[in-house]
This record gives sequence, C-alpha cells and structure tokens, in this order.
Amino acid sequence: MKANDIETLVSVGRPEIAADGSFAVFATSRPDIAANRNVGQVWRVDLPDGTPRRLTRGTADGAPKLSPDATRIAFVRGDAKGKPQVHVVAAAGGEPVQATDAVLGVEDFAWSPDGASIAFVARVPEKGRYGSVEGLDAAAEAPRHITGVRWHANGLGYIGDRPAHVFVIAAPAVDAEPFYEPASAVRPDDETPPKKTLVAAEARQLTEGAASHGGVVFTADGREILTVPDEIESDRRDLRDRIIALAVDGSGQREVLGTDAGIAIYEAVVSPDGTIALLAHEVGDGVDFIAPGVGLWLVGHSGARRVTDADALNLGEGHLRVDGEGFLVQDAARGRVRLLRVTRDGGVTELLGGDVEVGGHATGGGRIVAAVSQPDSFGELVLIEDGAARTLTAFGARAVASGIALPRELTVTGRDGYPVHGWVATPEGEGPFPVILQIHGGPFASYGVHLFDETQVLVDAGYAVVYSNPRGSAGYGRAHGRSIRQQMGTVDFADVIDFLEGAIADDTRLDGERVGVQGGSYGGYLTAWVIAHDHRFAGAIVERGFLEPLSFQGTSDIGSFFGDEYVGVSVEDIARQSPMAVVGQVTTPTLVMHSELDFRCPLEQATRYYSALKRQGTEAELLVFPGENHELTRAGQPRHRVQRFDAVLDWWNRHLPVG
Repeated sequence: MKANDIETLVSVGRPEIAADGSFAVFATSRPDIAANRNVGQVWRVDLPDGTPRRLTRGTADGAPKLSPDATRIAFVRGDAKGKPQVHVVAAAGGEPVQATDAVLGVEDFAWSPDGASIAFVARVPEKGRYGSVEGLDAAAEAPRHITGVRWHANGLGYIGDRPAHVFVIAAPAVDAEPFYEPASAVRPDDETPPKKTLVAAEARQLTEGAASHGGVVFTADGREILTVPDEIESDRRDLRDRIIALAVDGSGQREVLGTDAGIAIYEAVVSPDGTIALLAHEVGDGVDFIAPGVGLWLVGHSGARRVTDADALNLGEGHLRVDGEGFLVQDAARGRVRLLRVTRDGGVTELLGGDVEVGGHATGGGRIVAAVSQPDSFGELVLIEDGAARTLTAFGARAVASGIALPRELTVTGRDGYPVHGWVATPEGEGPFPVILQIHGGPFASYGVHLFDETQVLVDAGYAVVYSNPRGSAGYGRAHGRSIRQQMGTVDFADVIDFLEGAIADDTRLDGERVGVQGGSYGGYLTAWVIAHDHRFAGAIVERGFLEPLSFQGTSDIGSFFGDEYVGVSVEDIARQSPMAVVGQVTTPTLVMHSELDFRCPLEQATRYYSALKRQGTEAELLVFPGENHELTRAGQPRHRVQRFDAVLDWWNRHLPVG
C-alpha cells in the first residue's frame, strides 16, 4: 500500500436495521485526494441476500438513523454553508429533505418513538460570534471572558461562547411539495417580501444557559428527552456526569441521575419497558479516568448499578443497543473488539469474535448487523443470523489489490517476565529489512488487527514494522492499563524495547543493527523518552507528542486533569517523567511533526522540544501542518495525509535507507 492508497480505506459507520430485520442501512466514508476531504454516502442492503446499493449521492452523508416504522432515514449532510444538518429521505430512496437549519450545524439527533419529531443537539453562538452578525469577522469580535478551568476543545476551538443545546423539531414529510425560492418583484412599500424557506418547521429550544448538553435519547413514552449536561467547572475538573430529562412540551426538566452516582457516561439507551442502560465508569474523586473499566450500568429508582465486571470486560470502544431483555455491547481485548450480548443479571454471550474489530451494531427481527474492520479490510458490514456470521460487502477489495502485508502476531517475555503482546509486519522476501518500532497513542488505547495504513505504507517501502501494546495500553485488564499511572517511562519503556528485541530475535530477516522509532501523541511521548535513554536508533519521528507536562496543564484541552493523573503534580514527579527534562540526553536525529490547531497536545509542545534539540546541536527538523488538529493521521485533509507519508518516507530514506 502506497500513500495515495489511503483512498481505498473505506470505513463503515454504525449500521441501523429495520425492526423486522428486512433491511439495514449504513454509511461509508473514505479519503478522496482530489476532493481533499472524506467522502461517503448512505447505503441500503435488503436482508438476508440483497446487494448493497448506494441510497444517497451527497458528498459526505453519514450517521443514518431509521424512523421507528422504518419508512424513513434521517442522516447528516452538509448544507449550502457546509454545516452538518439533519436530512430525511424515504427508506426506499428518493430526494432527501432538509430537516434542520442550525447556525453551527447539528452534533447529534434521535427520532421520537412515534416518528413524528426529531430531537437534536446544536451549538448556539453567543451574539456577535461565529458569523452570527453579517460582516463581523473573528478578529473583530469582543474579548472572551473566561472564569472556568476549560475553554477549548480539540477539533472545535472555544467552547464557552457556543454551548450545545437541545432542540426538537417536527419531522418533515418526504413526499411534501418542495420549497421554491421567491422571485424578485416590485412590492408595495407596506408589503414584506417572502423569506427563502429551507425547512418545513421551526425548531423549539428545550435548554438554555451556559451549560452544554451531550446526546439526546427519548424516553419510551416519548414525553421526555434524556441528555447529559456539561457545565464548565470554576476551579477543578470534575468528570462525574448527571442525566436530566427534558419535557418535550417544554414544561420543565427533572434530574434522573445525579453526580453523586460518581460515574462518567459514554452512552445511554432506553428499552421499551423504560429501563435506562448506560455505558459508564466510576471516576472516584472526579478525575480518576485512567484505565476506566467502562461497563454496562442500569439506572433504577435507587440509582445506577454496574452489571458487568470492570476487570473482565472493557466496553469503552463500542456502543450500546437494546436486544430484547438484554443489551448488545462491544468488548475490546488484545487488539480485537468482539460483539457481546449481556443480560440484566450480567450473563455474557459472544455473538461475534475472532480477528475483527466491531465498530457498530444493530439488531432487529432476529438478525444482527455489525460494522467491522479486519486484517484485510478497513470496513465491512456483517450479518449475524442463527449463530453464523456472513460478510455482506466487499469494500476491502481495492485495498487488497493495492498490496497489503498481513502482520504476524507475537508475544515476547519481557525482562521482568511480563508478556508483551503485539505484531510484526514484513515485506516480501528474505531481507534483511531495516526495522521501525511504532508506538501507539493513548496511552490507554491499543494497536489492533484492523488494516492499518501507517504500517502498510512503511512495509511497502521496504521496512519491517514492529508494534505492541505495552503496559498502559487498553485491552489487557485494568491493572495493565493503570500500571504506568505516575510511572510513565518505566515498564512501558521496557515493554516496547523488549518487544523490539524479541521480534528481531524471532525473525532473522529483521536487521537489529538498523532500527528507527516513531510514535504519535503518547507514542510521541514514549518515542522522545526512548531516544533519551537508548541510542541505538538511526532516527526518530516524534509526532503530536505529550512532551512537556508543565506547560500542558495550561494549554491542552485536557490539561486540567490528564497530566495530573498520569505524571502527578509535584515538581519532582513531573521532572522524573518529562521528556523535556531529559531532552539533553538525546543524540538521535529527530523529525518533530505537529499540527497548528492541535489543542490536545498543543503546538508549543513540539516547538519547545524542537528548539531544545536545535539549541544543543542534535540534528532535528520540524514539520507543521496548517489547518489540522490532533486527528491529522486519522481524519485530516487527504492531501495532508499523503504529504505526511511523503515526509515520513523521506526521513527514513535519509536516515534508515532500505538496501
């Protein structure tokens, strides 16, 4: 796979299925280099044996949701200004109708149980900001008065002056007369010209104030909408969530679950009998988020109770659906994500496992559909019926045709006897191959079995790629994930080095005398830590790294708690785990890559690290991408993604040439 072949990486979003199981809908997305954006549409497949067909023809249609009677599909499409708006189309196909006209676009939406209305979340700009006053640009806006501990978010920007509020709107009729733009005409002085109409109904706003709201879920009777308020804290970050129920008729709200439950909420669903189920985890004192042990919770009159075991299952990678008296969930373990059914008393049944990463699912009529990624495909739709799974799509065929290498799984025993699990991907031939050690972000994340462009492009260029899930990663139990809490750069450092050495010893085609190292985010942190303590590497790439915990606290969108929890708060603890504190030990030639609009690991993390390398005479280069944020490698402009690969390959060609 070459850099331009990212166009073959078709992802499949969360599917929907009709209640009788007769058909499913889903959206695809892929990078398009010529368009320089991700493109995709909504698809439909009749079950069990239909051929998937493209239902819409927008540039980037996504997030389809079926109406309760399965006659209509609501989905998100950009309007004339590029803002994401809910559109509705007949389930059999046709011309979509725009349902919402939110100034800054829609973030989430849900059908009411009777299909008559749609609830949605949209940000409401403070008067005079974000184009709400014609001709007033951002540089001329009033100053922002900030009093809380949070003020911005990666991929968004400032948050306090555009809170996300809940609205409800009548669902448009898909067969109604279209709207026609009024023609110019000379009218009497006392006559108001007709307005151009975009949507059939006006939305009613159900929430007010400075707090934002996340998610919208109707109660079973349709009279209320559940949502999670998000109030910016004045002094100290608090990850504990609460749930409120908003009366659809606008008559008020009530608290369903308070912060005294002590949980952070990822997702909520309501079963037909009114039971509220959550994906959530305990947050202890309000900020303990490390290796959270996300599980299934049920909300009753006495509060919320956990159903699944925090150590046995990790449900933080997936979403939640009602399945009769039980629930469908996704469990991440050892680089896979399997689909499970969990009963209300905690019984667990695996529905789909093996070498897959389930990204979404739906159930109806005794059938289940799941969006999955696999070693040879970035995204497919799978049908599960009568205990058997069958793939309905073939989106991965183009990627396979471009040439991919299937990685080999390996477990290495580390220096302290700990098993380190990972993969090795190699080019065809007998070698010897120069080796690149890849390190993932997170740290509570993981490499998996899905087709991974980062690895494939390097293998195509002639490199063997070694990558593992060291201690601190997700998918190996909470103790594994929490082992580096305020001990970063210890066992995680040992694990990646031990896995590298074990992989080289296991395969004589890997040239242990020619090695490089690269990683992004936490992987950038650990790469910088590795090259300060191990000087065997011909070069390094430190990308979007967490490099200076001291300044991270006041610049990152998660700085108010991330560094405190992972490296501590004392000067001694921070210095003991800070790559900037040991940058003077680095002699490895280093390429530092970052994005201008990265608010997760802000640009100053990179520029300070790069400046320190240059000042001490270490060979270093800096590459900064305009207009991109922390998600460049996953969701950035396709041209920038290709240019990044070009820079990576150029760096390794100069410092670790093949052959």
